[in-house]
Amino acid sequence: MKKLILATRKSPLALRQTEMVAAHLEARLGVQTELLKLVTTGDRQTEWSLEQKGGKGLFTSELENALRRGEADLAVHSTKDLPGDMAAELAVAGYLPRADARDVLVLRAGVAAPKSLATGSPRRRLQIAKLYPGVTFTEIRGNVDTRLKKIGELGVADGTVLASAGLNRLGIGNWPGVEFHALGFNDMVPAVGQGAIAVQCRAADAARFAPVFDAATKRAVDVERAFQAALGVGCQTAFGAHVAGDTLHFFHEAIGTRSFALDAAAFAHPAATAQRILQELRLV
Repeated sequence: MKKLILATRKSPLALRQTEMVAAHLEARLGVQTELLKLVTTGDRQTEWSLEQKGGKGLFTSELENALRRGEADLAVHSTKDLPGDMAAELAVAGYLPRADARDVLVLRAGVAAPKSLATGSPRRRLQIAKLYPGVTFTEIRGNVDTRLKKIGELGVADGTVLASAGLNRLGIGNWPGVEFHALGFNDMVPAVGQGAIAVQCRAADAARFAPVFDAATKRAVDVERAFQAALGVGCQTAFGAHVAGDTLHFFHEAIGTRSFALDAAAFAHPAATAQRILQELRLV
């Protein structure tokens, strides 16, 4: 391997994450890298409500097709964008070490208790509504900086919710006109894979790339993605799963928030673990 081509979306966050993967591969494998920048369906349809349109792979399909055609060696994704199921010819080679997986409540400066929040995520809406009963919601789309401007400068709502990992990777510790409030896992269970950068490849190449990525992140995310696959959920369902240490934090619109202790056997058999817990919760 003299050179690896990495498929990526063109958003500032996607490019930053792909640059992180490129640097990691160059350091570990001594290779050169090149970015193949692509526009996905989700990027093109900026007016779509992701909840209403649904559909799997809105931000990933074009990158996966580049792998299939041999135009790229690897594809870099925010793990939370990956559908629970994956074509047999593709695989996740691994993940970079996971960043802060928490969600961040972004409030317009001076707002203590928001009356309106802009988010298109059912997962975030239902959990925020428990913290602030009576709050109303509106849609919001755009890159991180666009969303921050809409709250801080344009005042489209009292606040929004963003991922801490994305803010940190973009170097955003503060923003004019807004205040950041990190939400603990008991208040807001993150999306599956939140904070983790996934590196996807052709299945035949997975074994040679796997050793250069983070085993601890894979251990946790494999369990989270097993729940996602078992439920078959997409953008329309309010659902979150996050493994912190040996604890699974779980949220589903039908039952609310739960937590479960995980042992070594649970991590060794993620699919069986997901089935067992979901049957206990009567969700499958």
